[in-house]
Parts: sequence; C-alpha cells; structure tokens
Amino acid sequence: MTRLLVLYGHPKDPAAFNKYYHEVHVPIAKKMKGLKKWTIGKATGMPDGKPSSYYYIADLYAESRAAMEAILATPEGRAAVEDVPKFASGGVTFVWTEIKEVI
Repeated sequence: MTRLLVLYGHPKDPAAFNKYYHEVHVPIAKKMKGLKKWTIGKATGMPDGKPSSYYYIADLYAESRAAMEAILATPEGRAAVEDVPKFASGGVTFVWTEIKEVI
C-alpha cells in the first residue's frame, strides 16, 4: 500500500483556507476514483505541547505508487492537484510513503 501524505503549511488566512478546502477542494478531489482510503485533519499540536509545523494534513492511499500515479494522471486527479495552489498559501509538501501495517 502507498500513501501520499499532503502536509499543508499554516495559511495566511486560516478561515479562507478552511472554507475553500471544504467547499471547493474536497468536492473536486472526491471525483478521483481508485483511492483505497482518504483521511484529512487539522493539526492540533505536537506531543510536547508545541504548535505543529503544519496546519492541515491529508492522507491518500492506493494499492501502489503506480496506482496512485495513475489516479493523479486522470482528469479528476489533475484537477485536484492543480487546485492546491489556489488555497495553500502556507505552502504544501507531498511525501510518498510505503505503508507496512505493524498492528
């Protein structure tokens, strides 16, 4: 299983980020077919109580990196990727990870 971890930096206007992300970006991204799992969440801090370096995190899962790349290459996938710069004013980092379940 492959995960594409999407780490959003702190936006210039958090309210505008939240509105756009949930009202515009999520509906665009939901059109992608083939994902095995997709989770999103606001970072609430670090275990030591310090603020997180990231504002929001999305995890997209597919059977393999090739499968994820194929999903992202579709018109729906390209639309989702091309939409990110429209709201990610705090920057964004994409990280590929190979998932191995331990428990």
